[in-house]
Amino acid sequence: MSIQQGNIKIPGSDGEAFRDSVGTMDDTGKRKWVFPRKPKGKFTNYRDYTSYVLLALFFGIPFLKINNNPFLLINLIDRKFFILGQSFYLQDFFILALGAVISVIFVMLFTVVFGRIFCGWLCPQTVFMEMVFRKIEYWIEGDRNKQMKLDRQSWDSEKIRKRLLKWSVFFIISLIISHFMFMYIVGYENILKIIQEGPVEHPLHFTAMLSFSLVFYFVFTWLREQVCTLICPYGRLQGVLIDKQTINVYYDTKRGENRAKWRNGEDRQSSGKGDCIDCGQCVVVCPTGIDIRNGQQLECVNCTACIDACDEVMVKVGLPTGLVRYATEAEIETGKKLGITSRMIITTIFLALLIGFLGFLLNDRGSMEAKFIKPAGSTFFVRDGKIINNFTYTFLNKTNEKKVITIKITHPNHAEIISSGPSKIVLKGDQILKGSISIAFPENEIKSSKQNITFVVLDEKNEVLDTFETTFEGPFKLAL
Repeated sequence: MSIQQGNIKIPGSDGEAFRDSVGTMDDTGKRKWVFPRKPKGKFTNYRDYTSYVLLALFFGIPFLKINNNPFLLINLIDRKFFILGQSFYLQDFFILALGAVISVIFVMLFTVVFGRIFCGWLCPQTVFMEMVFRKIEYWIEGDRNKQMKLDRQSWDSEKIRKRLLKWSVFFIISLIISHFMFMYIVGYENILKIIQEGPVEHPLHFTAMLSFSLVFYFVFTWLREQVCTLICPYGRLQGVLIDKQTINVYYDTKRGENRAKWRNGEDRQSSGKGDCIDCGQCVVVCPTGIDIRNGQQLECVNCTACIDACDEVMVKVGLPTGLVRYATEAEIETGKKLGITSRMIITTIFLALLIGFLGFLLNDRGSMEAKFIKPAGSTFFVRDGKIINNFTYTFLNKTNEKKVITIKITHPNHAEIISSGPSKIVLKGDQILKGSISIAFPENEIKSSKQNITFVVLDEKNEVLDTFETTFEGPFKLAL
């Protein structure tokens, strides 16, 4: 027998059966559509403000530039990468790879302490779904009850009009989102140019943008919370990262059970009833269709809608707020209030150090990269008592500023440059320059068929921009 109170199963016995199925599907596997009530309250307001900032950043960053470079551009096609206005090349891939590793460590440590705050407050899926598409749905179809009524009624003129309007607006927004997403890949100038010239001139670009628009439209019109409950790996990762000290949205079972309906003038303590009046408002506002009173669940994204709904009811019946709140499992068990712990402080400091280290790598990657490579199949030759090697060089100016550079050999001492080219080379900002250079070394000083040679690239102030070590080839000599 399962233990139940009202219509909600209480954890314990076989009351855990709810964990064996997805809350948005019935026993036959058919989708149960979620019609969440429009939330309101303190946390909802905070999430609204956070979303406004994130949306402003998303739509504004493509137009931001630093030193005439895009603030953020990930152009995989042309292999152009800009982060915080700094250009990155394939030579900097190790920094990006290390940054990806640090990001994974950051997410794991952040989740261990602070739970799924990212899911409910910062995730693009949540921000677009709850703060854009869902709000438009409320505006066109009304709140929960009106949406359910509209869903049940036949396809009359009202339903057709509202659904066509909603779907049309959703598709337009999906088009806008996809265009801005592509701005992060090819830049806003190219997107505006493609739009101006039309699909005939750019069929592949328009096909790609239309395809992405349809994907966004499908996700936010039909798939919705299934992204969080069935597709996103972060929700499943959470199950192995959280513990009793992790902050999440929890229902206070000690205070709330035994739950029962409220009667005016009733002394709930003497009657043995808990503070939960079994109104179900925490359930009807949930965008993933779960009951937070069943405990921590995979589908919970910590959106705090249930907190606002419960607090609103508690205020109305004259009971303390916080029956559903941000807490840890240990706090619920012991009754000790959540505070700043040493674990939070240490983890936060460590996360800050990781970010600082990544920032140091981004800033300390150098302004110039130089390479000197012997052409494939080439060898040395002798002229006027000197051994001569040819090298091809590649200079990469990682800054926006013009650089005037010179090449110097610091080892071996008697090596000299005999190229007929200019002694000073001019590099424009973000320019890659290739050329060739010849190095001569006295034949009578050759000690080995291969010996190390060090190239140094200097700027106009004789400051070292980069060094490169390779080998200088000569005739084979027997050691005496």
